[in-house]
Amino acid sequence: MKEITLANGVRMPVLGYGVYKIGKPDCVQCVLDALETGYRSVDTAQFYHNEEEVGKALSVSGIPRKDIFLTTKVWMNNYGYENAKASVYRSMEKLKTDYLDLCLLHQPFGDYYGAWRALEELYDAGIIRAIGVSNFYADRLVDICLYADMKPMVNQMETHPINQQKELLVWMQKYGVRLEAWSPFARGRGDLFENPVILGIAAKYGKTAAQVILRWHIQRDVIVIPKSAHRERIRENFSVFDFSLTDEDMAAMAALDEQRSLFFSHRDPERVEIFNSMK
Repeated sequence: MKEITLANGVRMPVLGYGVYKIGKPDCVQCVLDALETGYRSVDTAQFYHNEEEVGKALSVSGIPRKDIFLTTKVWMNNYGYENAKASVYRSMEKLKTDYLDLCLLHQPFGDYYGAWRALEELYDAGIIRAIGVSNFYADRLVDICLYADMKPMVNQMETHPINQQKELLVWMQKYGVRLEAWSPFARGRGDLFENPVILGIAAKYGKTAAQVILRWHIQRDVIVIPKSAHRERIRENFSVFDFSLTDEDMAAMAALDEQRSLFFSHRDPERVEIFNSMK
């Protein structure tokens, strides 16, 4: 498995398994299927409401904890220094672990500076091996990089062929922050799985459109956490290390960038209000 080295030297698998919108009844088995396939990185969040199920799967898998890269995220209603710190300990209890490999602030709203100070303290104490943020646009990211004691090591953002985050990457590279893609397939929006450019590349290698998209991410050194609740798709998404895209392929993929979200803008005031109401 290819690994990405974070700014503090921690090594993170470039391909992980995401559990967003995997319900409690299915989550344990899905994580076990992913671990059996070979995944050693699992991404969850307080907002996903399945940390307990992830913890159970890791516990019964028989895989040593040190061999798993475990990520969770602090949700907005737990922001502020004291709340964030307490919430991380609750998450670790649910996950049946005494440390986290990576902990992110999930959204750039509310008292995220107070929450960030809590993550910094837990990092200094060795409770969290790496800390980062999610959904921080370039302006918010640069702000926290300049004024916090510690720079984020990861920024998890909507990233896929239609929204490649090229401008954001310039700023992230300046400050040593690694890009992690949420929704690397854009959940199939924008007809990505039917895109003729992607399908043409897939046919050349005998791969699926999804595999080509993941391979493209990986060759850009973008960390990916594809989610699927189907065992066959989980295995398919893992089978992306037996081929490589050419420079021509990468250029064709780069040309698909429309620099637009296929979901929503975090700069939309109504979206901020919606996030504030979500628990």
